[in-house]
Amino acid sequence: MERPELPLPQLHAFVVLAEELHFGHAAARLGIAQPPLSQQIRRLEEKVGHPLFTREPGRVSLTPAGRELLPAARQALTGLADGLAAARAVGSGRAGRLRIGFSASLALTVLPGLLRTFRQRHPGAHLDILEMTTAPQLAALHDRTIDIGLLREPPDAETGLGFLTALTEPFVAVLPAAHPLAAQRTVQVAQLAGSPFVLLPRAAGPHLYDRITGLCTAAGFTPRVAQHAVEWQTVCALVETGLGVSLAPASIRRIRLKGVAFRGITPATARTRVAVAWREDDPNPLVAHLLTTVREGLPDHP
Repeated sequence: MERPELPLPQLHAFVVLAEELHFGHAAARLGIAQPPLSQQIRRLEEKVGHPLFTREPGRVSLTPAGRELLPAARQALTGLADGLAAARAVGSGRAGRLRIGFSASLALTVLPGLLRTFRQRHPGAHLDILEMTTAPQLAALHDRTIDIGLLREPPDAETGLGFLTALTEPFVAVLPAAHPLAAQRTVQVAQLAGSPFVLLPRAAGPHLYDRITGLCTAAGFTPRVAQHAVEWQTVCALVETGLGVSLAPASIRRIRLKGVAFRGITPATARTRVAVAWREDDPNPLVAHLLTTVREGLPDHP
């Protein structure tokens, strides 16, 4: 059996009249004249197929059909109001969902402060935080499975994506505590030439991998990679076992392992870039809000 469609203005008029039980009072509350109100009620009764009110001189009351319709009519109007409020909140960026991919090492630097500030400013936003390395983040942005990427050494440019540098940081040498170079305050990259290396696989972050191996090439050698590990914490753990040495972003020093020594390197000008990435055509206002939060946290922001 086909269900009749009940226009919301007629339901609104019905609810107000059911609450006032007086055509004049209900019309005044609705801001209309009494005849249009009567017409709305008649049209609704025609759709229902039964009277909703009994009409007596000076008195209006709900019929059994009217009493049955009233809770559903109120629920429909409340649902619409809630839906409109939710749509406005999402449209303005006060609410909604933001999916953020991040490289694990950024949990040691920019990520905690950025998320804390963003959540304080946008408490109605729901954040999905997904740990992934740089290359998968770029793919996820293109596939629209994340909205924001927080990554190391992004490409100089990529079609459809925007990049904003959030910070740069120096590299450090990661050494077993018993390594002879651990006795020095700083290490020249060339001094690592004789040691095996533990590095992230190039596929996980091609630009970061090339930056690290490029430092070695500039120092006159090609690193001999003994072991790959996807996460920096694993890299440090493998260095601790004596499998090799590594070059890593300075924030990795926050991974505290007794058997690992972190030393500054020469040249000290070598730095790694952390950036925020997003789709340039993304209409989600929360993306713009997060970029504003990042920009306001930059050292040169007025």
